[in-house]
Amino acid sequence: MSAMRALALLALVSSVSACGGGGTASSPPGAVDPPPAGCDGSCAGPASFLAVAEVEAVIARAVAEAQARGAAATIAVVDRAGNVLAVFRMNGAATTVAVQSNGASGGLEGVAVVPDTLAAIAKAVTAAYLSTEGHAFGTRTASQIVQEHFNPGEVLAPAGPLFGVQFSQLPCSDLSARYAGGAADAGPKRSPLGLAADPGGLPLYKAGTPVGGVGVIADGIYGLDANVQDVDADLDELIALAATFGRAAPDDRRAERIAADGKLLRLADALFGDLVANTGAPPAFAALNGVAGVLVAVPGYSAAAVIAGTAFGQPASGVRADALDYPGLDAFVMVDAADVERFRPAAGTDGPGALSAAEVRTIIAEALRIANRARAQIRRPLGSPARVTVAVVDTNGAILGIARGRDAPLFGIDVALQKARSAAFLSSAAAAAALNGVPDAVYLDGGLVVLRNEPVGQYVTDLRAFTGLPNALADGAVAFSTRAVGNLARPFYPDGVDGAPHGPLSKPAGEWTPFSTGLQLDLAHNAIIQHVAFVAGLAADVPQNCTGVQGFNLGFGVSGAFGQLANGLQIFPGGVPVYRGAALVGGIGVSGDGVDQDDMIAFLGLHEASAQLGGAIGNAPAAARADTLVPVGNRLRYVNCPQAPFLDSAAEGVCAGK
Repeated sequence: MSAMRALALLALVSSVSACGGGGTASSPPGAVDPPPAGCDGSCAGPASFLAVAEVEAVIARAVAEAQARGAAATIAVVDRAGNVLAVFRMNGAATTVAVQSNGASGGLEGVAVVPDTLAAIAKAVTAAYLSTEGHAFGTRTASQIVQEHFNPGEVLAPAGPLFGVQFSQLPCSDLSARYAGGAADAGPKRSPLGLAADPGGLPLYKAGTPVGGVGVIADGIYGLDANVQDVDADLDELIALAATFGRAAPDDRRAERIAADGKLLRLADALFGDLVANTGAPPAFAALNGVAGVLVAVPGYSAAAVIAGTAFGQPASGVRADALDYPGLDAFVMVDAADVERFRPAAGTDGPGALSAAEVRTIIAEALRIANRARAQIRRPLGSPARVTVAVVDTNGAILGIARGRDAPLFGIDVALQKARSAAFLSSAAAAAALNGVPDAVYLDGGLVVLRNEPVGQYVTDLRAFTGLPNALADGAVAFSTRAVGNLARPFYPDGVDGAPHGPLSKPAGEWTPFSTGLQLDLAHNAIIQHVAFVAGLAADVPQNCTGVQGFNLGFGVSGAFGQLANGLQIFPGGVPVYRGAALVGGIGVSGDGVDQDDMIAFLGLHEASAQLGGAIGNAPAAARADTLVPVGNRLRYVNCPQAPFLDSAAEGVCAGK
């Protein structure tokens, strides 16, 4: 989508449609536009949750719109922590859906046995996890930022800024909490398919703060929008929009108000004026339940009931204000159901030279300090500080500490950990042996038929040939940031140059899809399929480790598992390895309000921690960094910091020479 086209869409979103009954994107036909949100990240409180009656009203509005269109949908509602509050399947709705994007074969592409409930839940979780008081994103936004070009449909454009984020929040994650039955409890919860790029997932707001998300599947396809240069009439999205009536995103926080790389983002193509049901007076839920459809239980996620959500930022949600380690930084930490902090700073587990708890605390504190000074890229009002999650790990992948800023997007918790682990793992001398030791990814052909096996070790071979380093990933000689890893995981190298060779960690163009990215998916592919089989009643649930799961034809056994990437590999910027002199001792990952900001906060936060600690730890030696490599004549990138990033200073080039 061109900047001009994006501006045209924004004008459409903010106008009254004469032929469609009027109303803006987040107001009903004929209503006055809602006032600006007013919230700047501090509005969430004990009342910021969805009550049972509110969940029922969301479902009732979706059902009414689906009925008016002669469609049958499956609808899921979640809270901001990812608890599934209800799943409703209308009579006649398909119970399985097919994964489909550009028609290439392999990976998850073409798998046609995915339960409808999982697609709906993944969409709802995505909208809830991507949205904050500063920006409202949905699954159409996700579709826009994860494809091989940004924007999708353009050529000779780099990949989306969050390329690869779709394979986060995985059902095999060791970070995510799992459903314990009964009432909503501490998150963040896992998503059954990772983050969704299929339109039909929208956030739910209450008094300016997000309180959850709704996801709809009615068309039988779990896909994406491959071209944002037009305006779609998407059935799933229209039904989801109806569901948000009274709980829609504030107009001044919608994705259309947010730019990335100079291009406006997109929340939804549907407007309230496009709806055909009376969203202001839906039928009572009690009149629909058991008549138009039924509440359904989803193994691992919910009972056949409607429950209330948790209030985000309160202990019951699993995220609350810090009281112990980060004074004056407005930090939030993760807690369990008993309000016990999960990831206080701890010492490393990898022997002599390991990071100390005090060093971990300093790294996280300095990163948060940088974030509080930095200008957010994807947050309104303009001039807001960046809100991010910071994670630190050791070389074994053990979590040594996690903390976050107020109102940071929830998806960033899992992603920050993925980034820290990815940078540490791929910078180590153990990576090649670990990758060569895991089972092949077993791709399916539509149903439960093997299409082919993909050996994970092929990526080690390809990386060595591509870089000209015969011992790459086995000698620990190169420090890989996640930006460098991302460069190598694109279907074109250099990124965005159509017709160029593919990166060695990516599938080649023609085989690559957002559902089959290369090493990133292949490591976790069998685990995702096992979880699908679990929900379908065909297997046990997946272990809390995304590596080492064998294919379904081998009964989903486990062999060669390793913990360094237990919640999956991440391939977009914001992670760098941590060194003690020339020795690798861990990784730091940052995720939140813009990928260049993530890079800067990780890199500069670690630099500032080094200064605080007298140089005891710090960034990789400059001579070891991946940007010393020039494969096929094009230099890798290590980090990319914004030009003038701070709110309290006009300083430029803040990462140069560090």
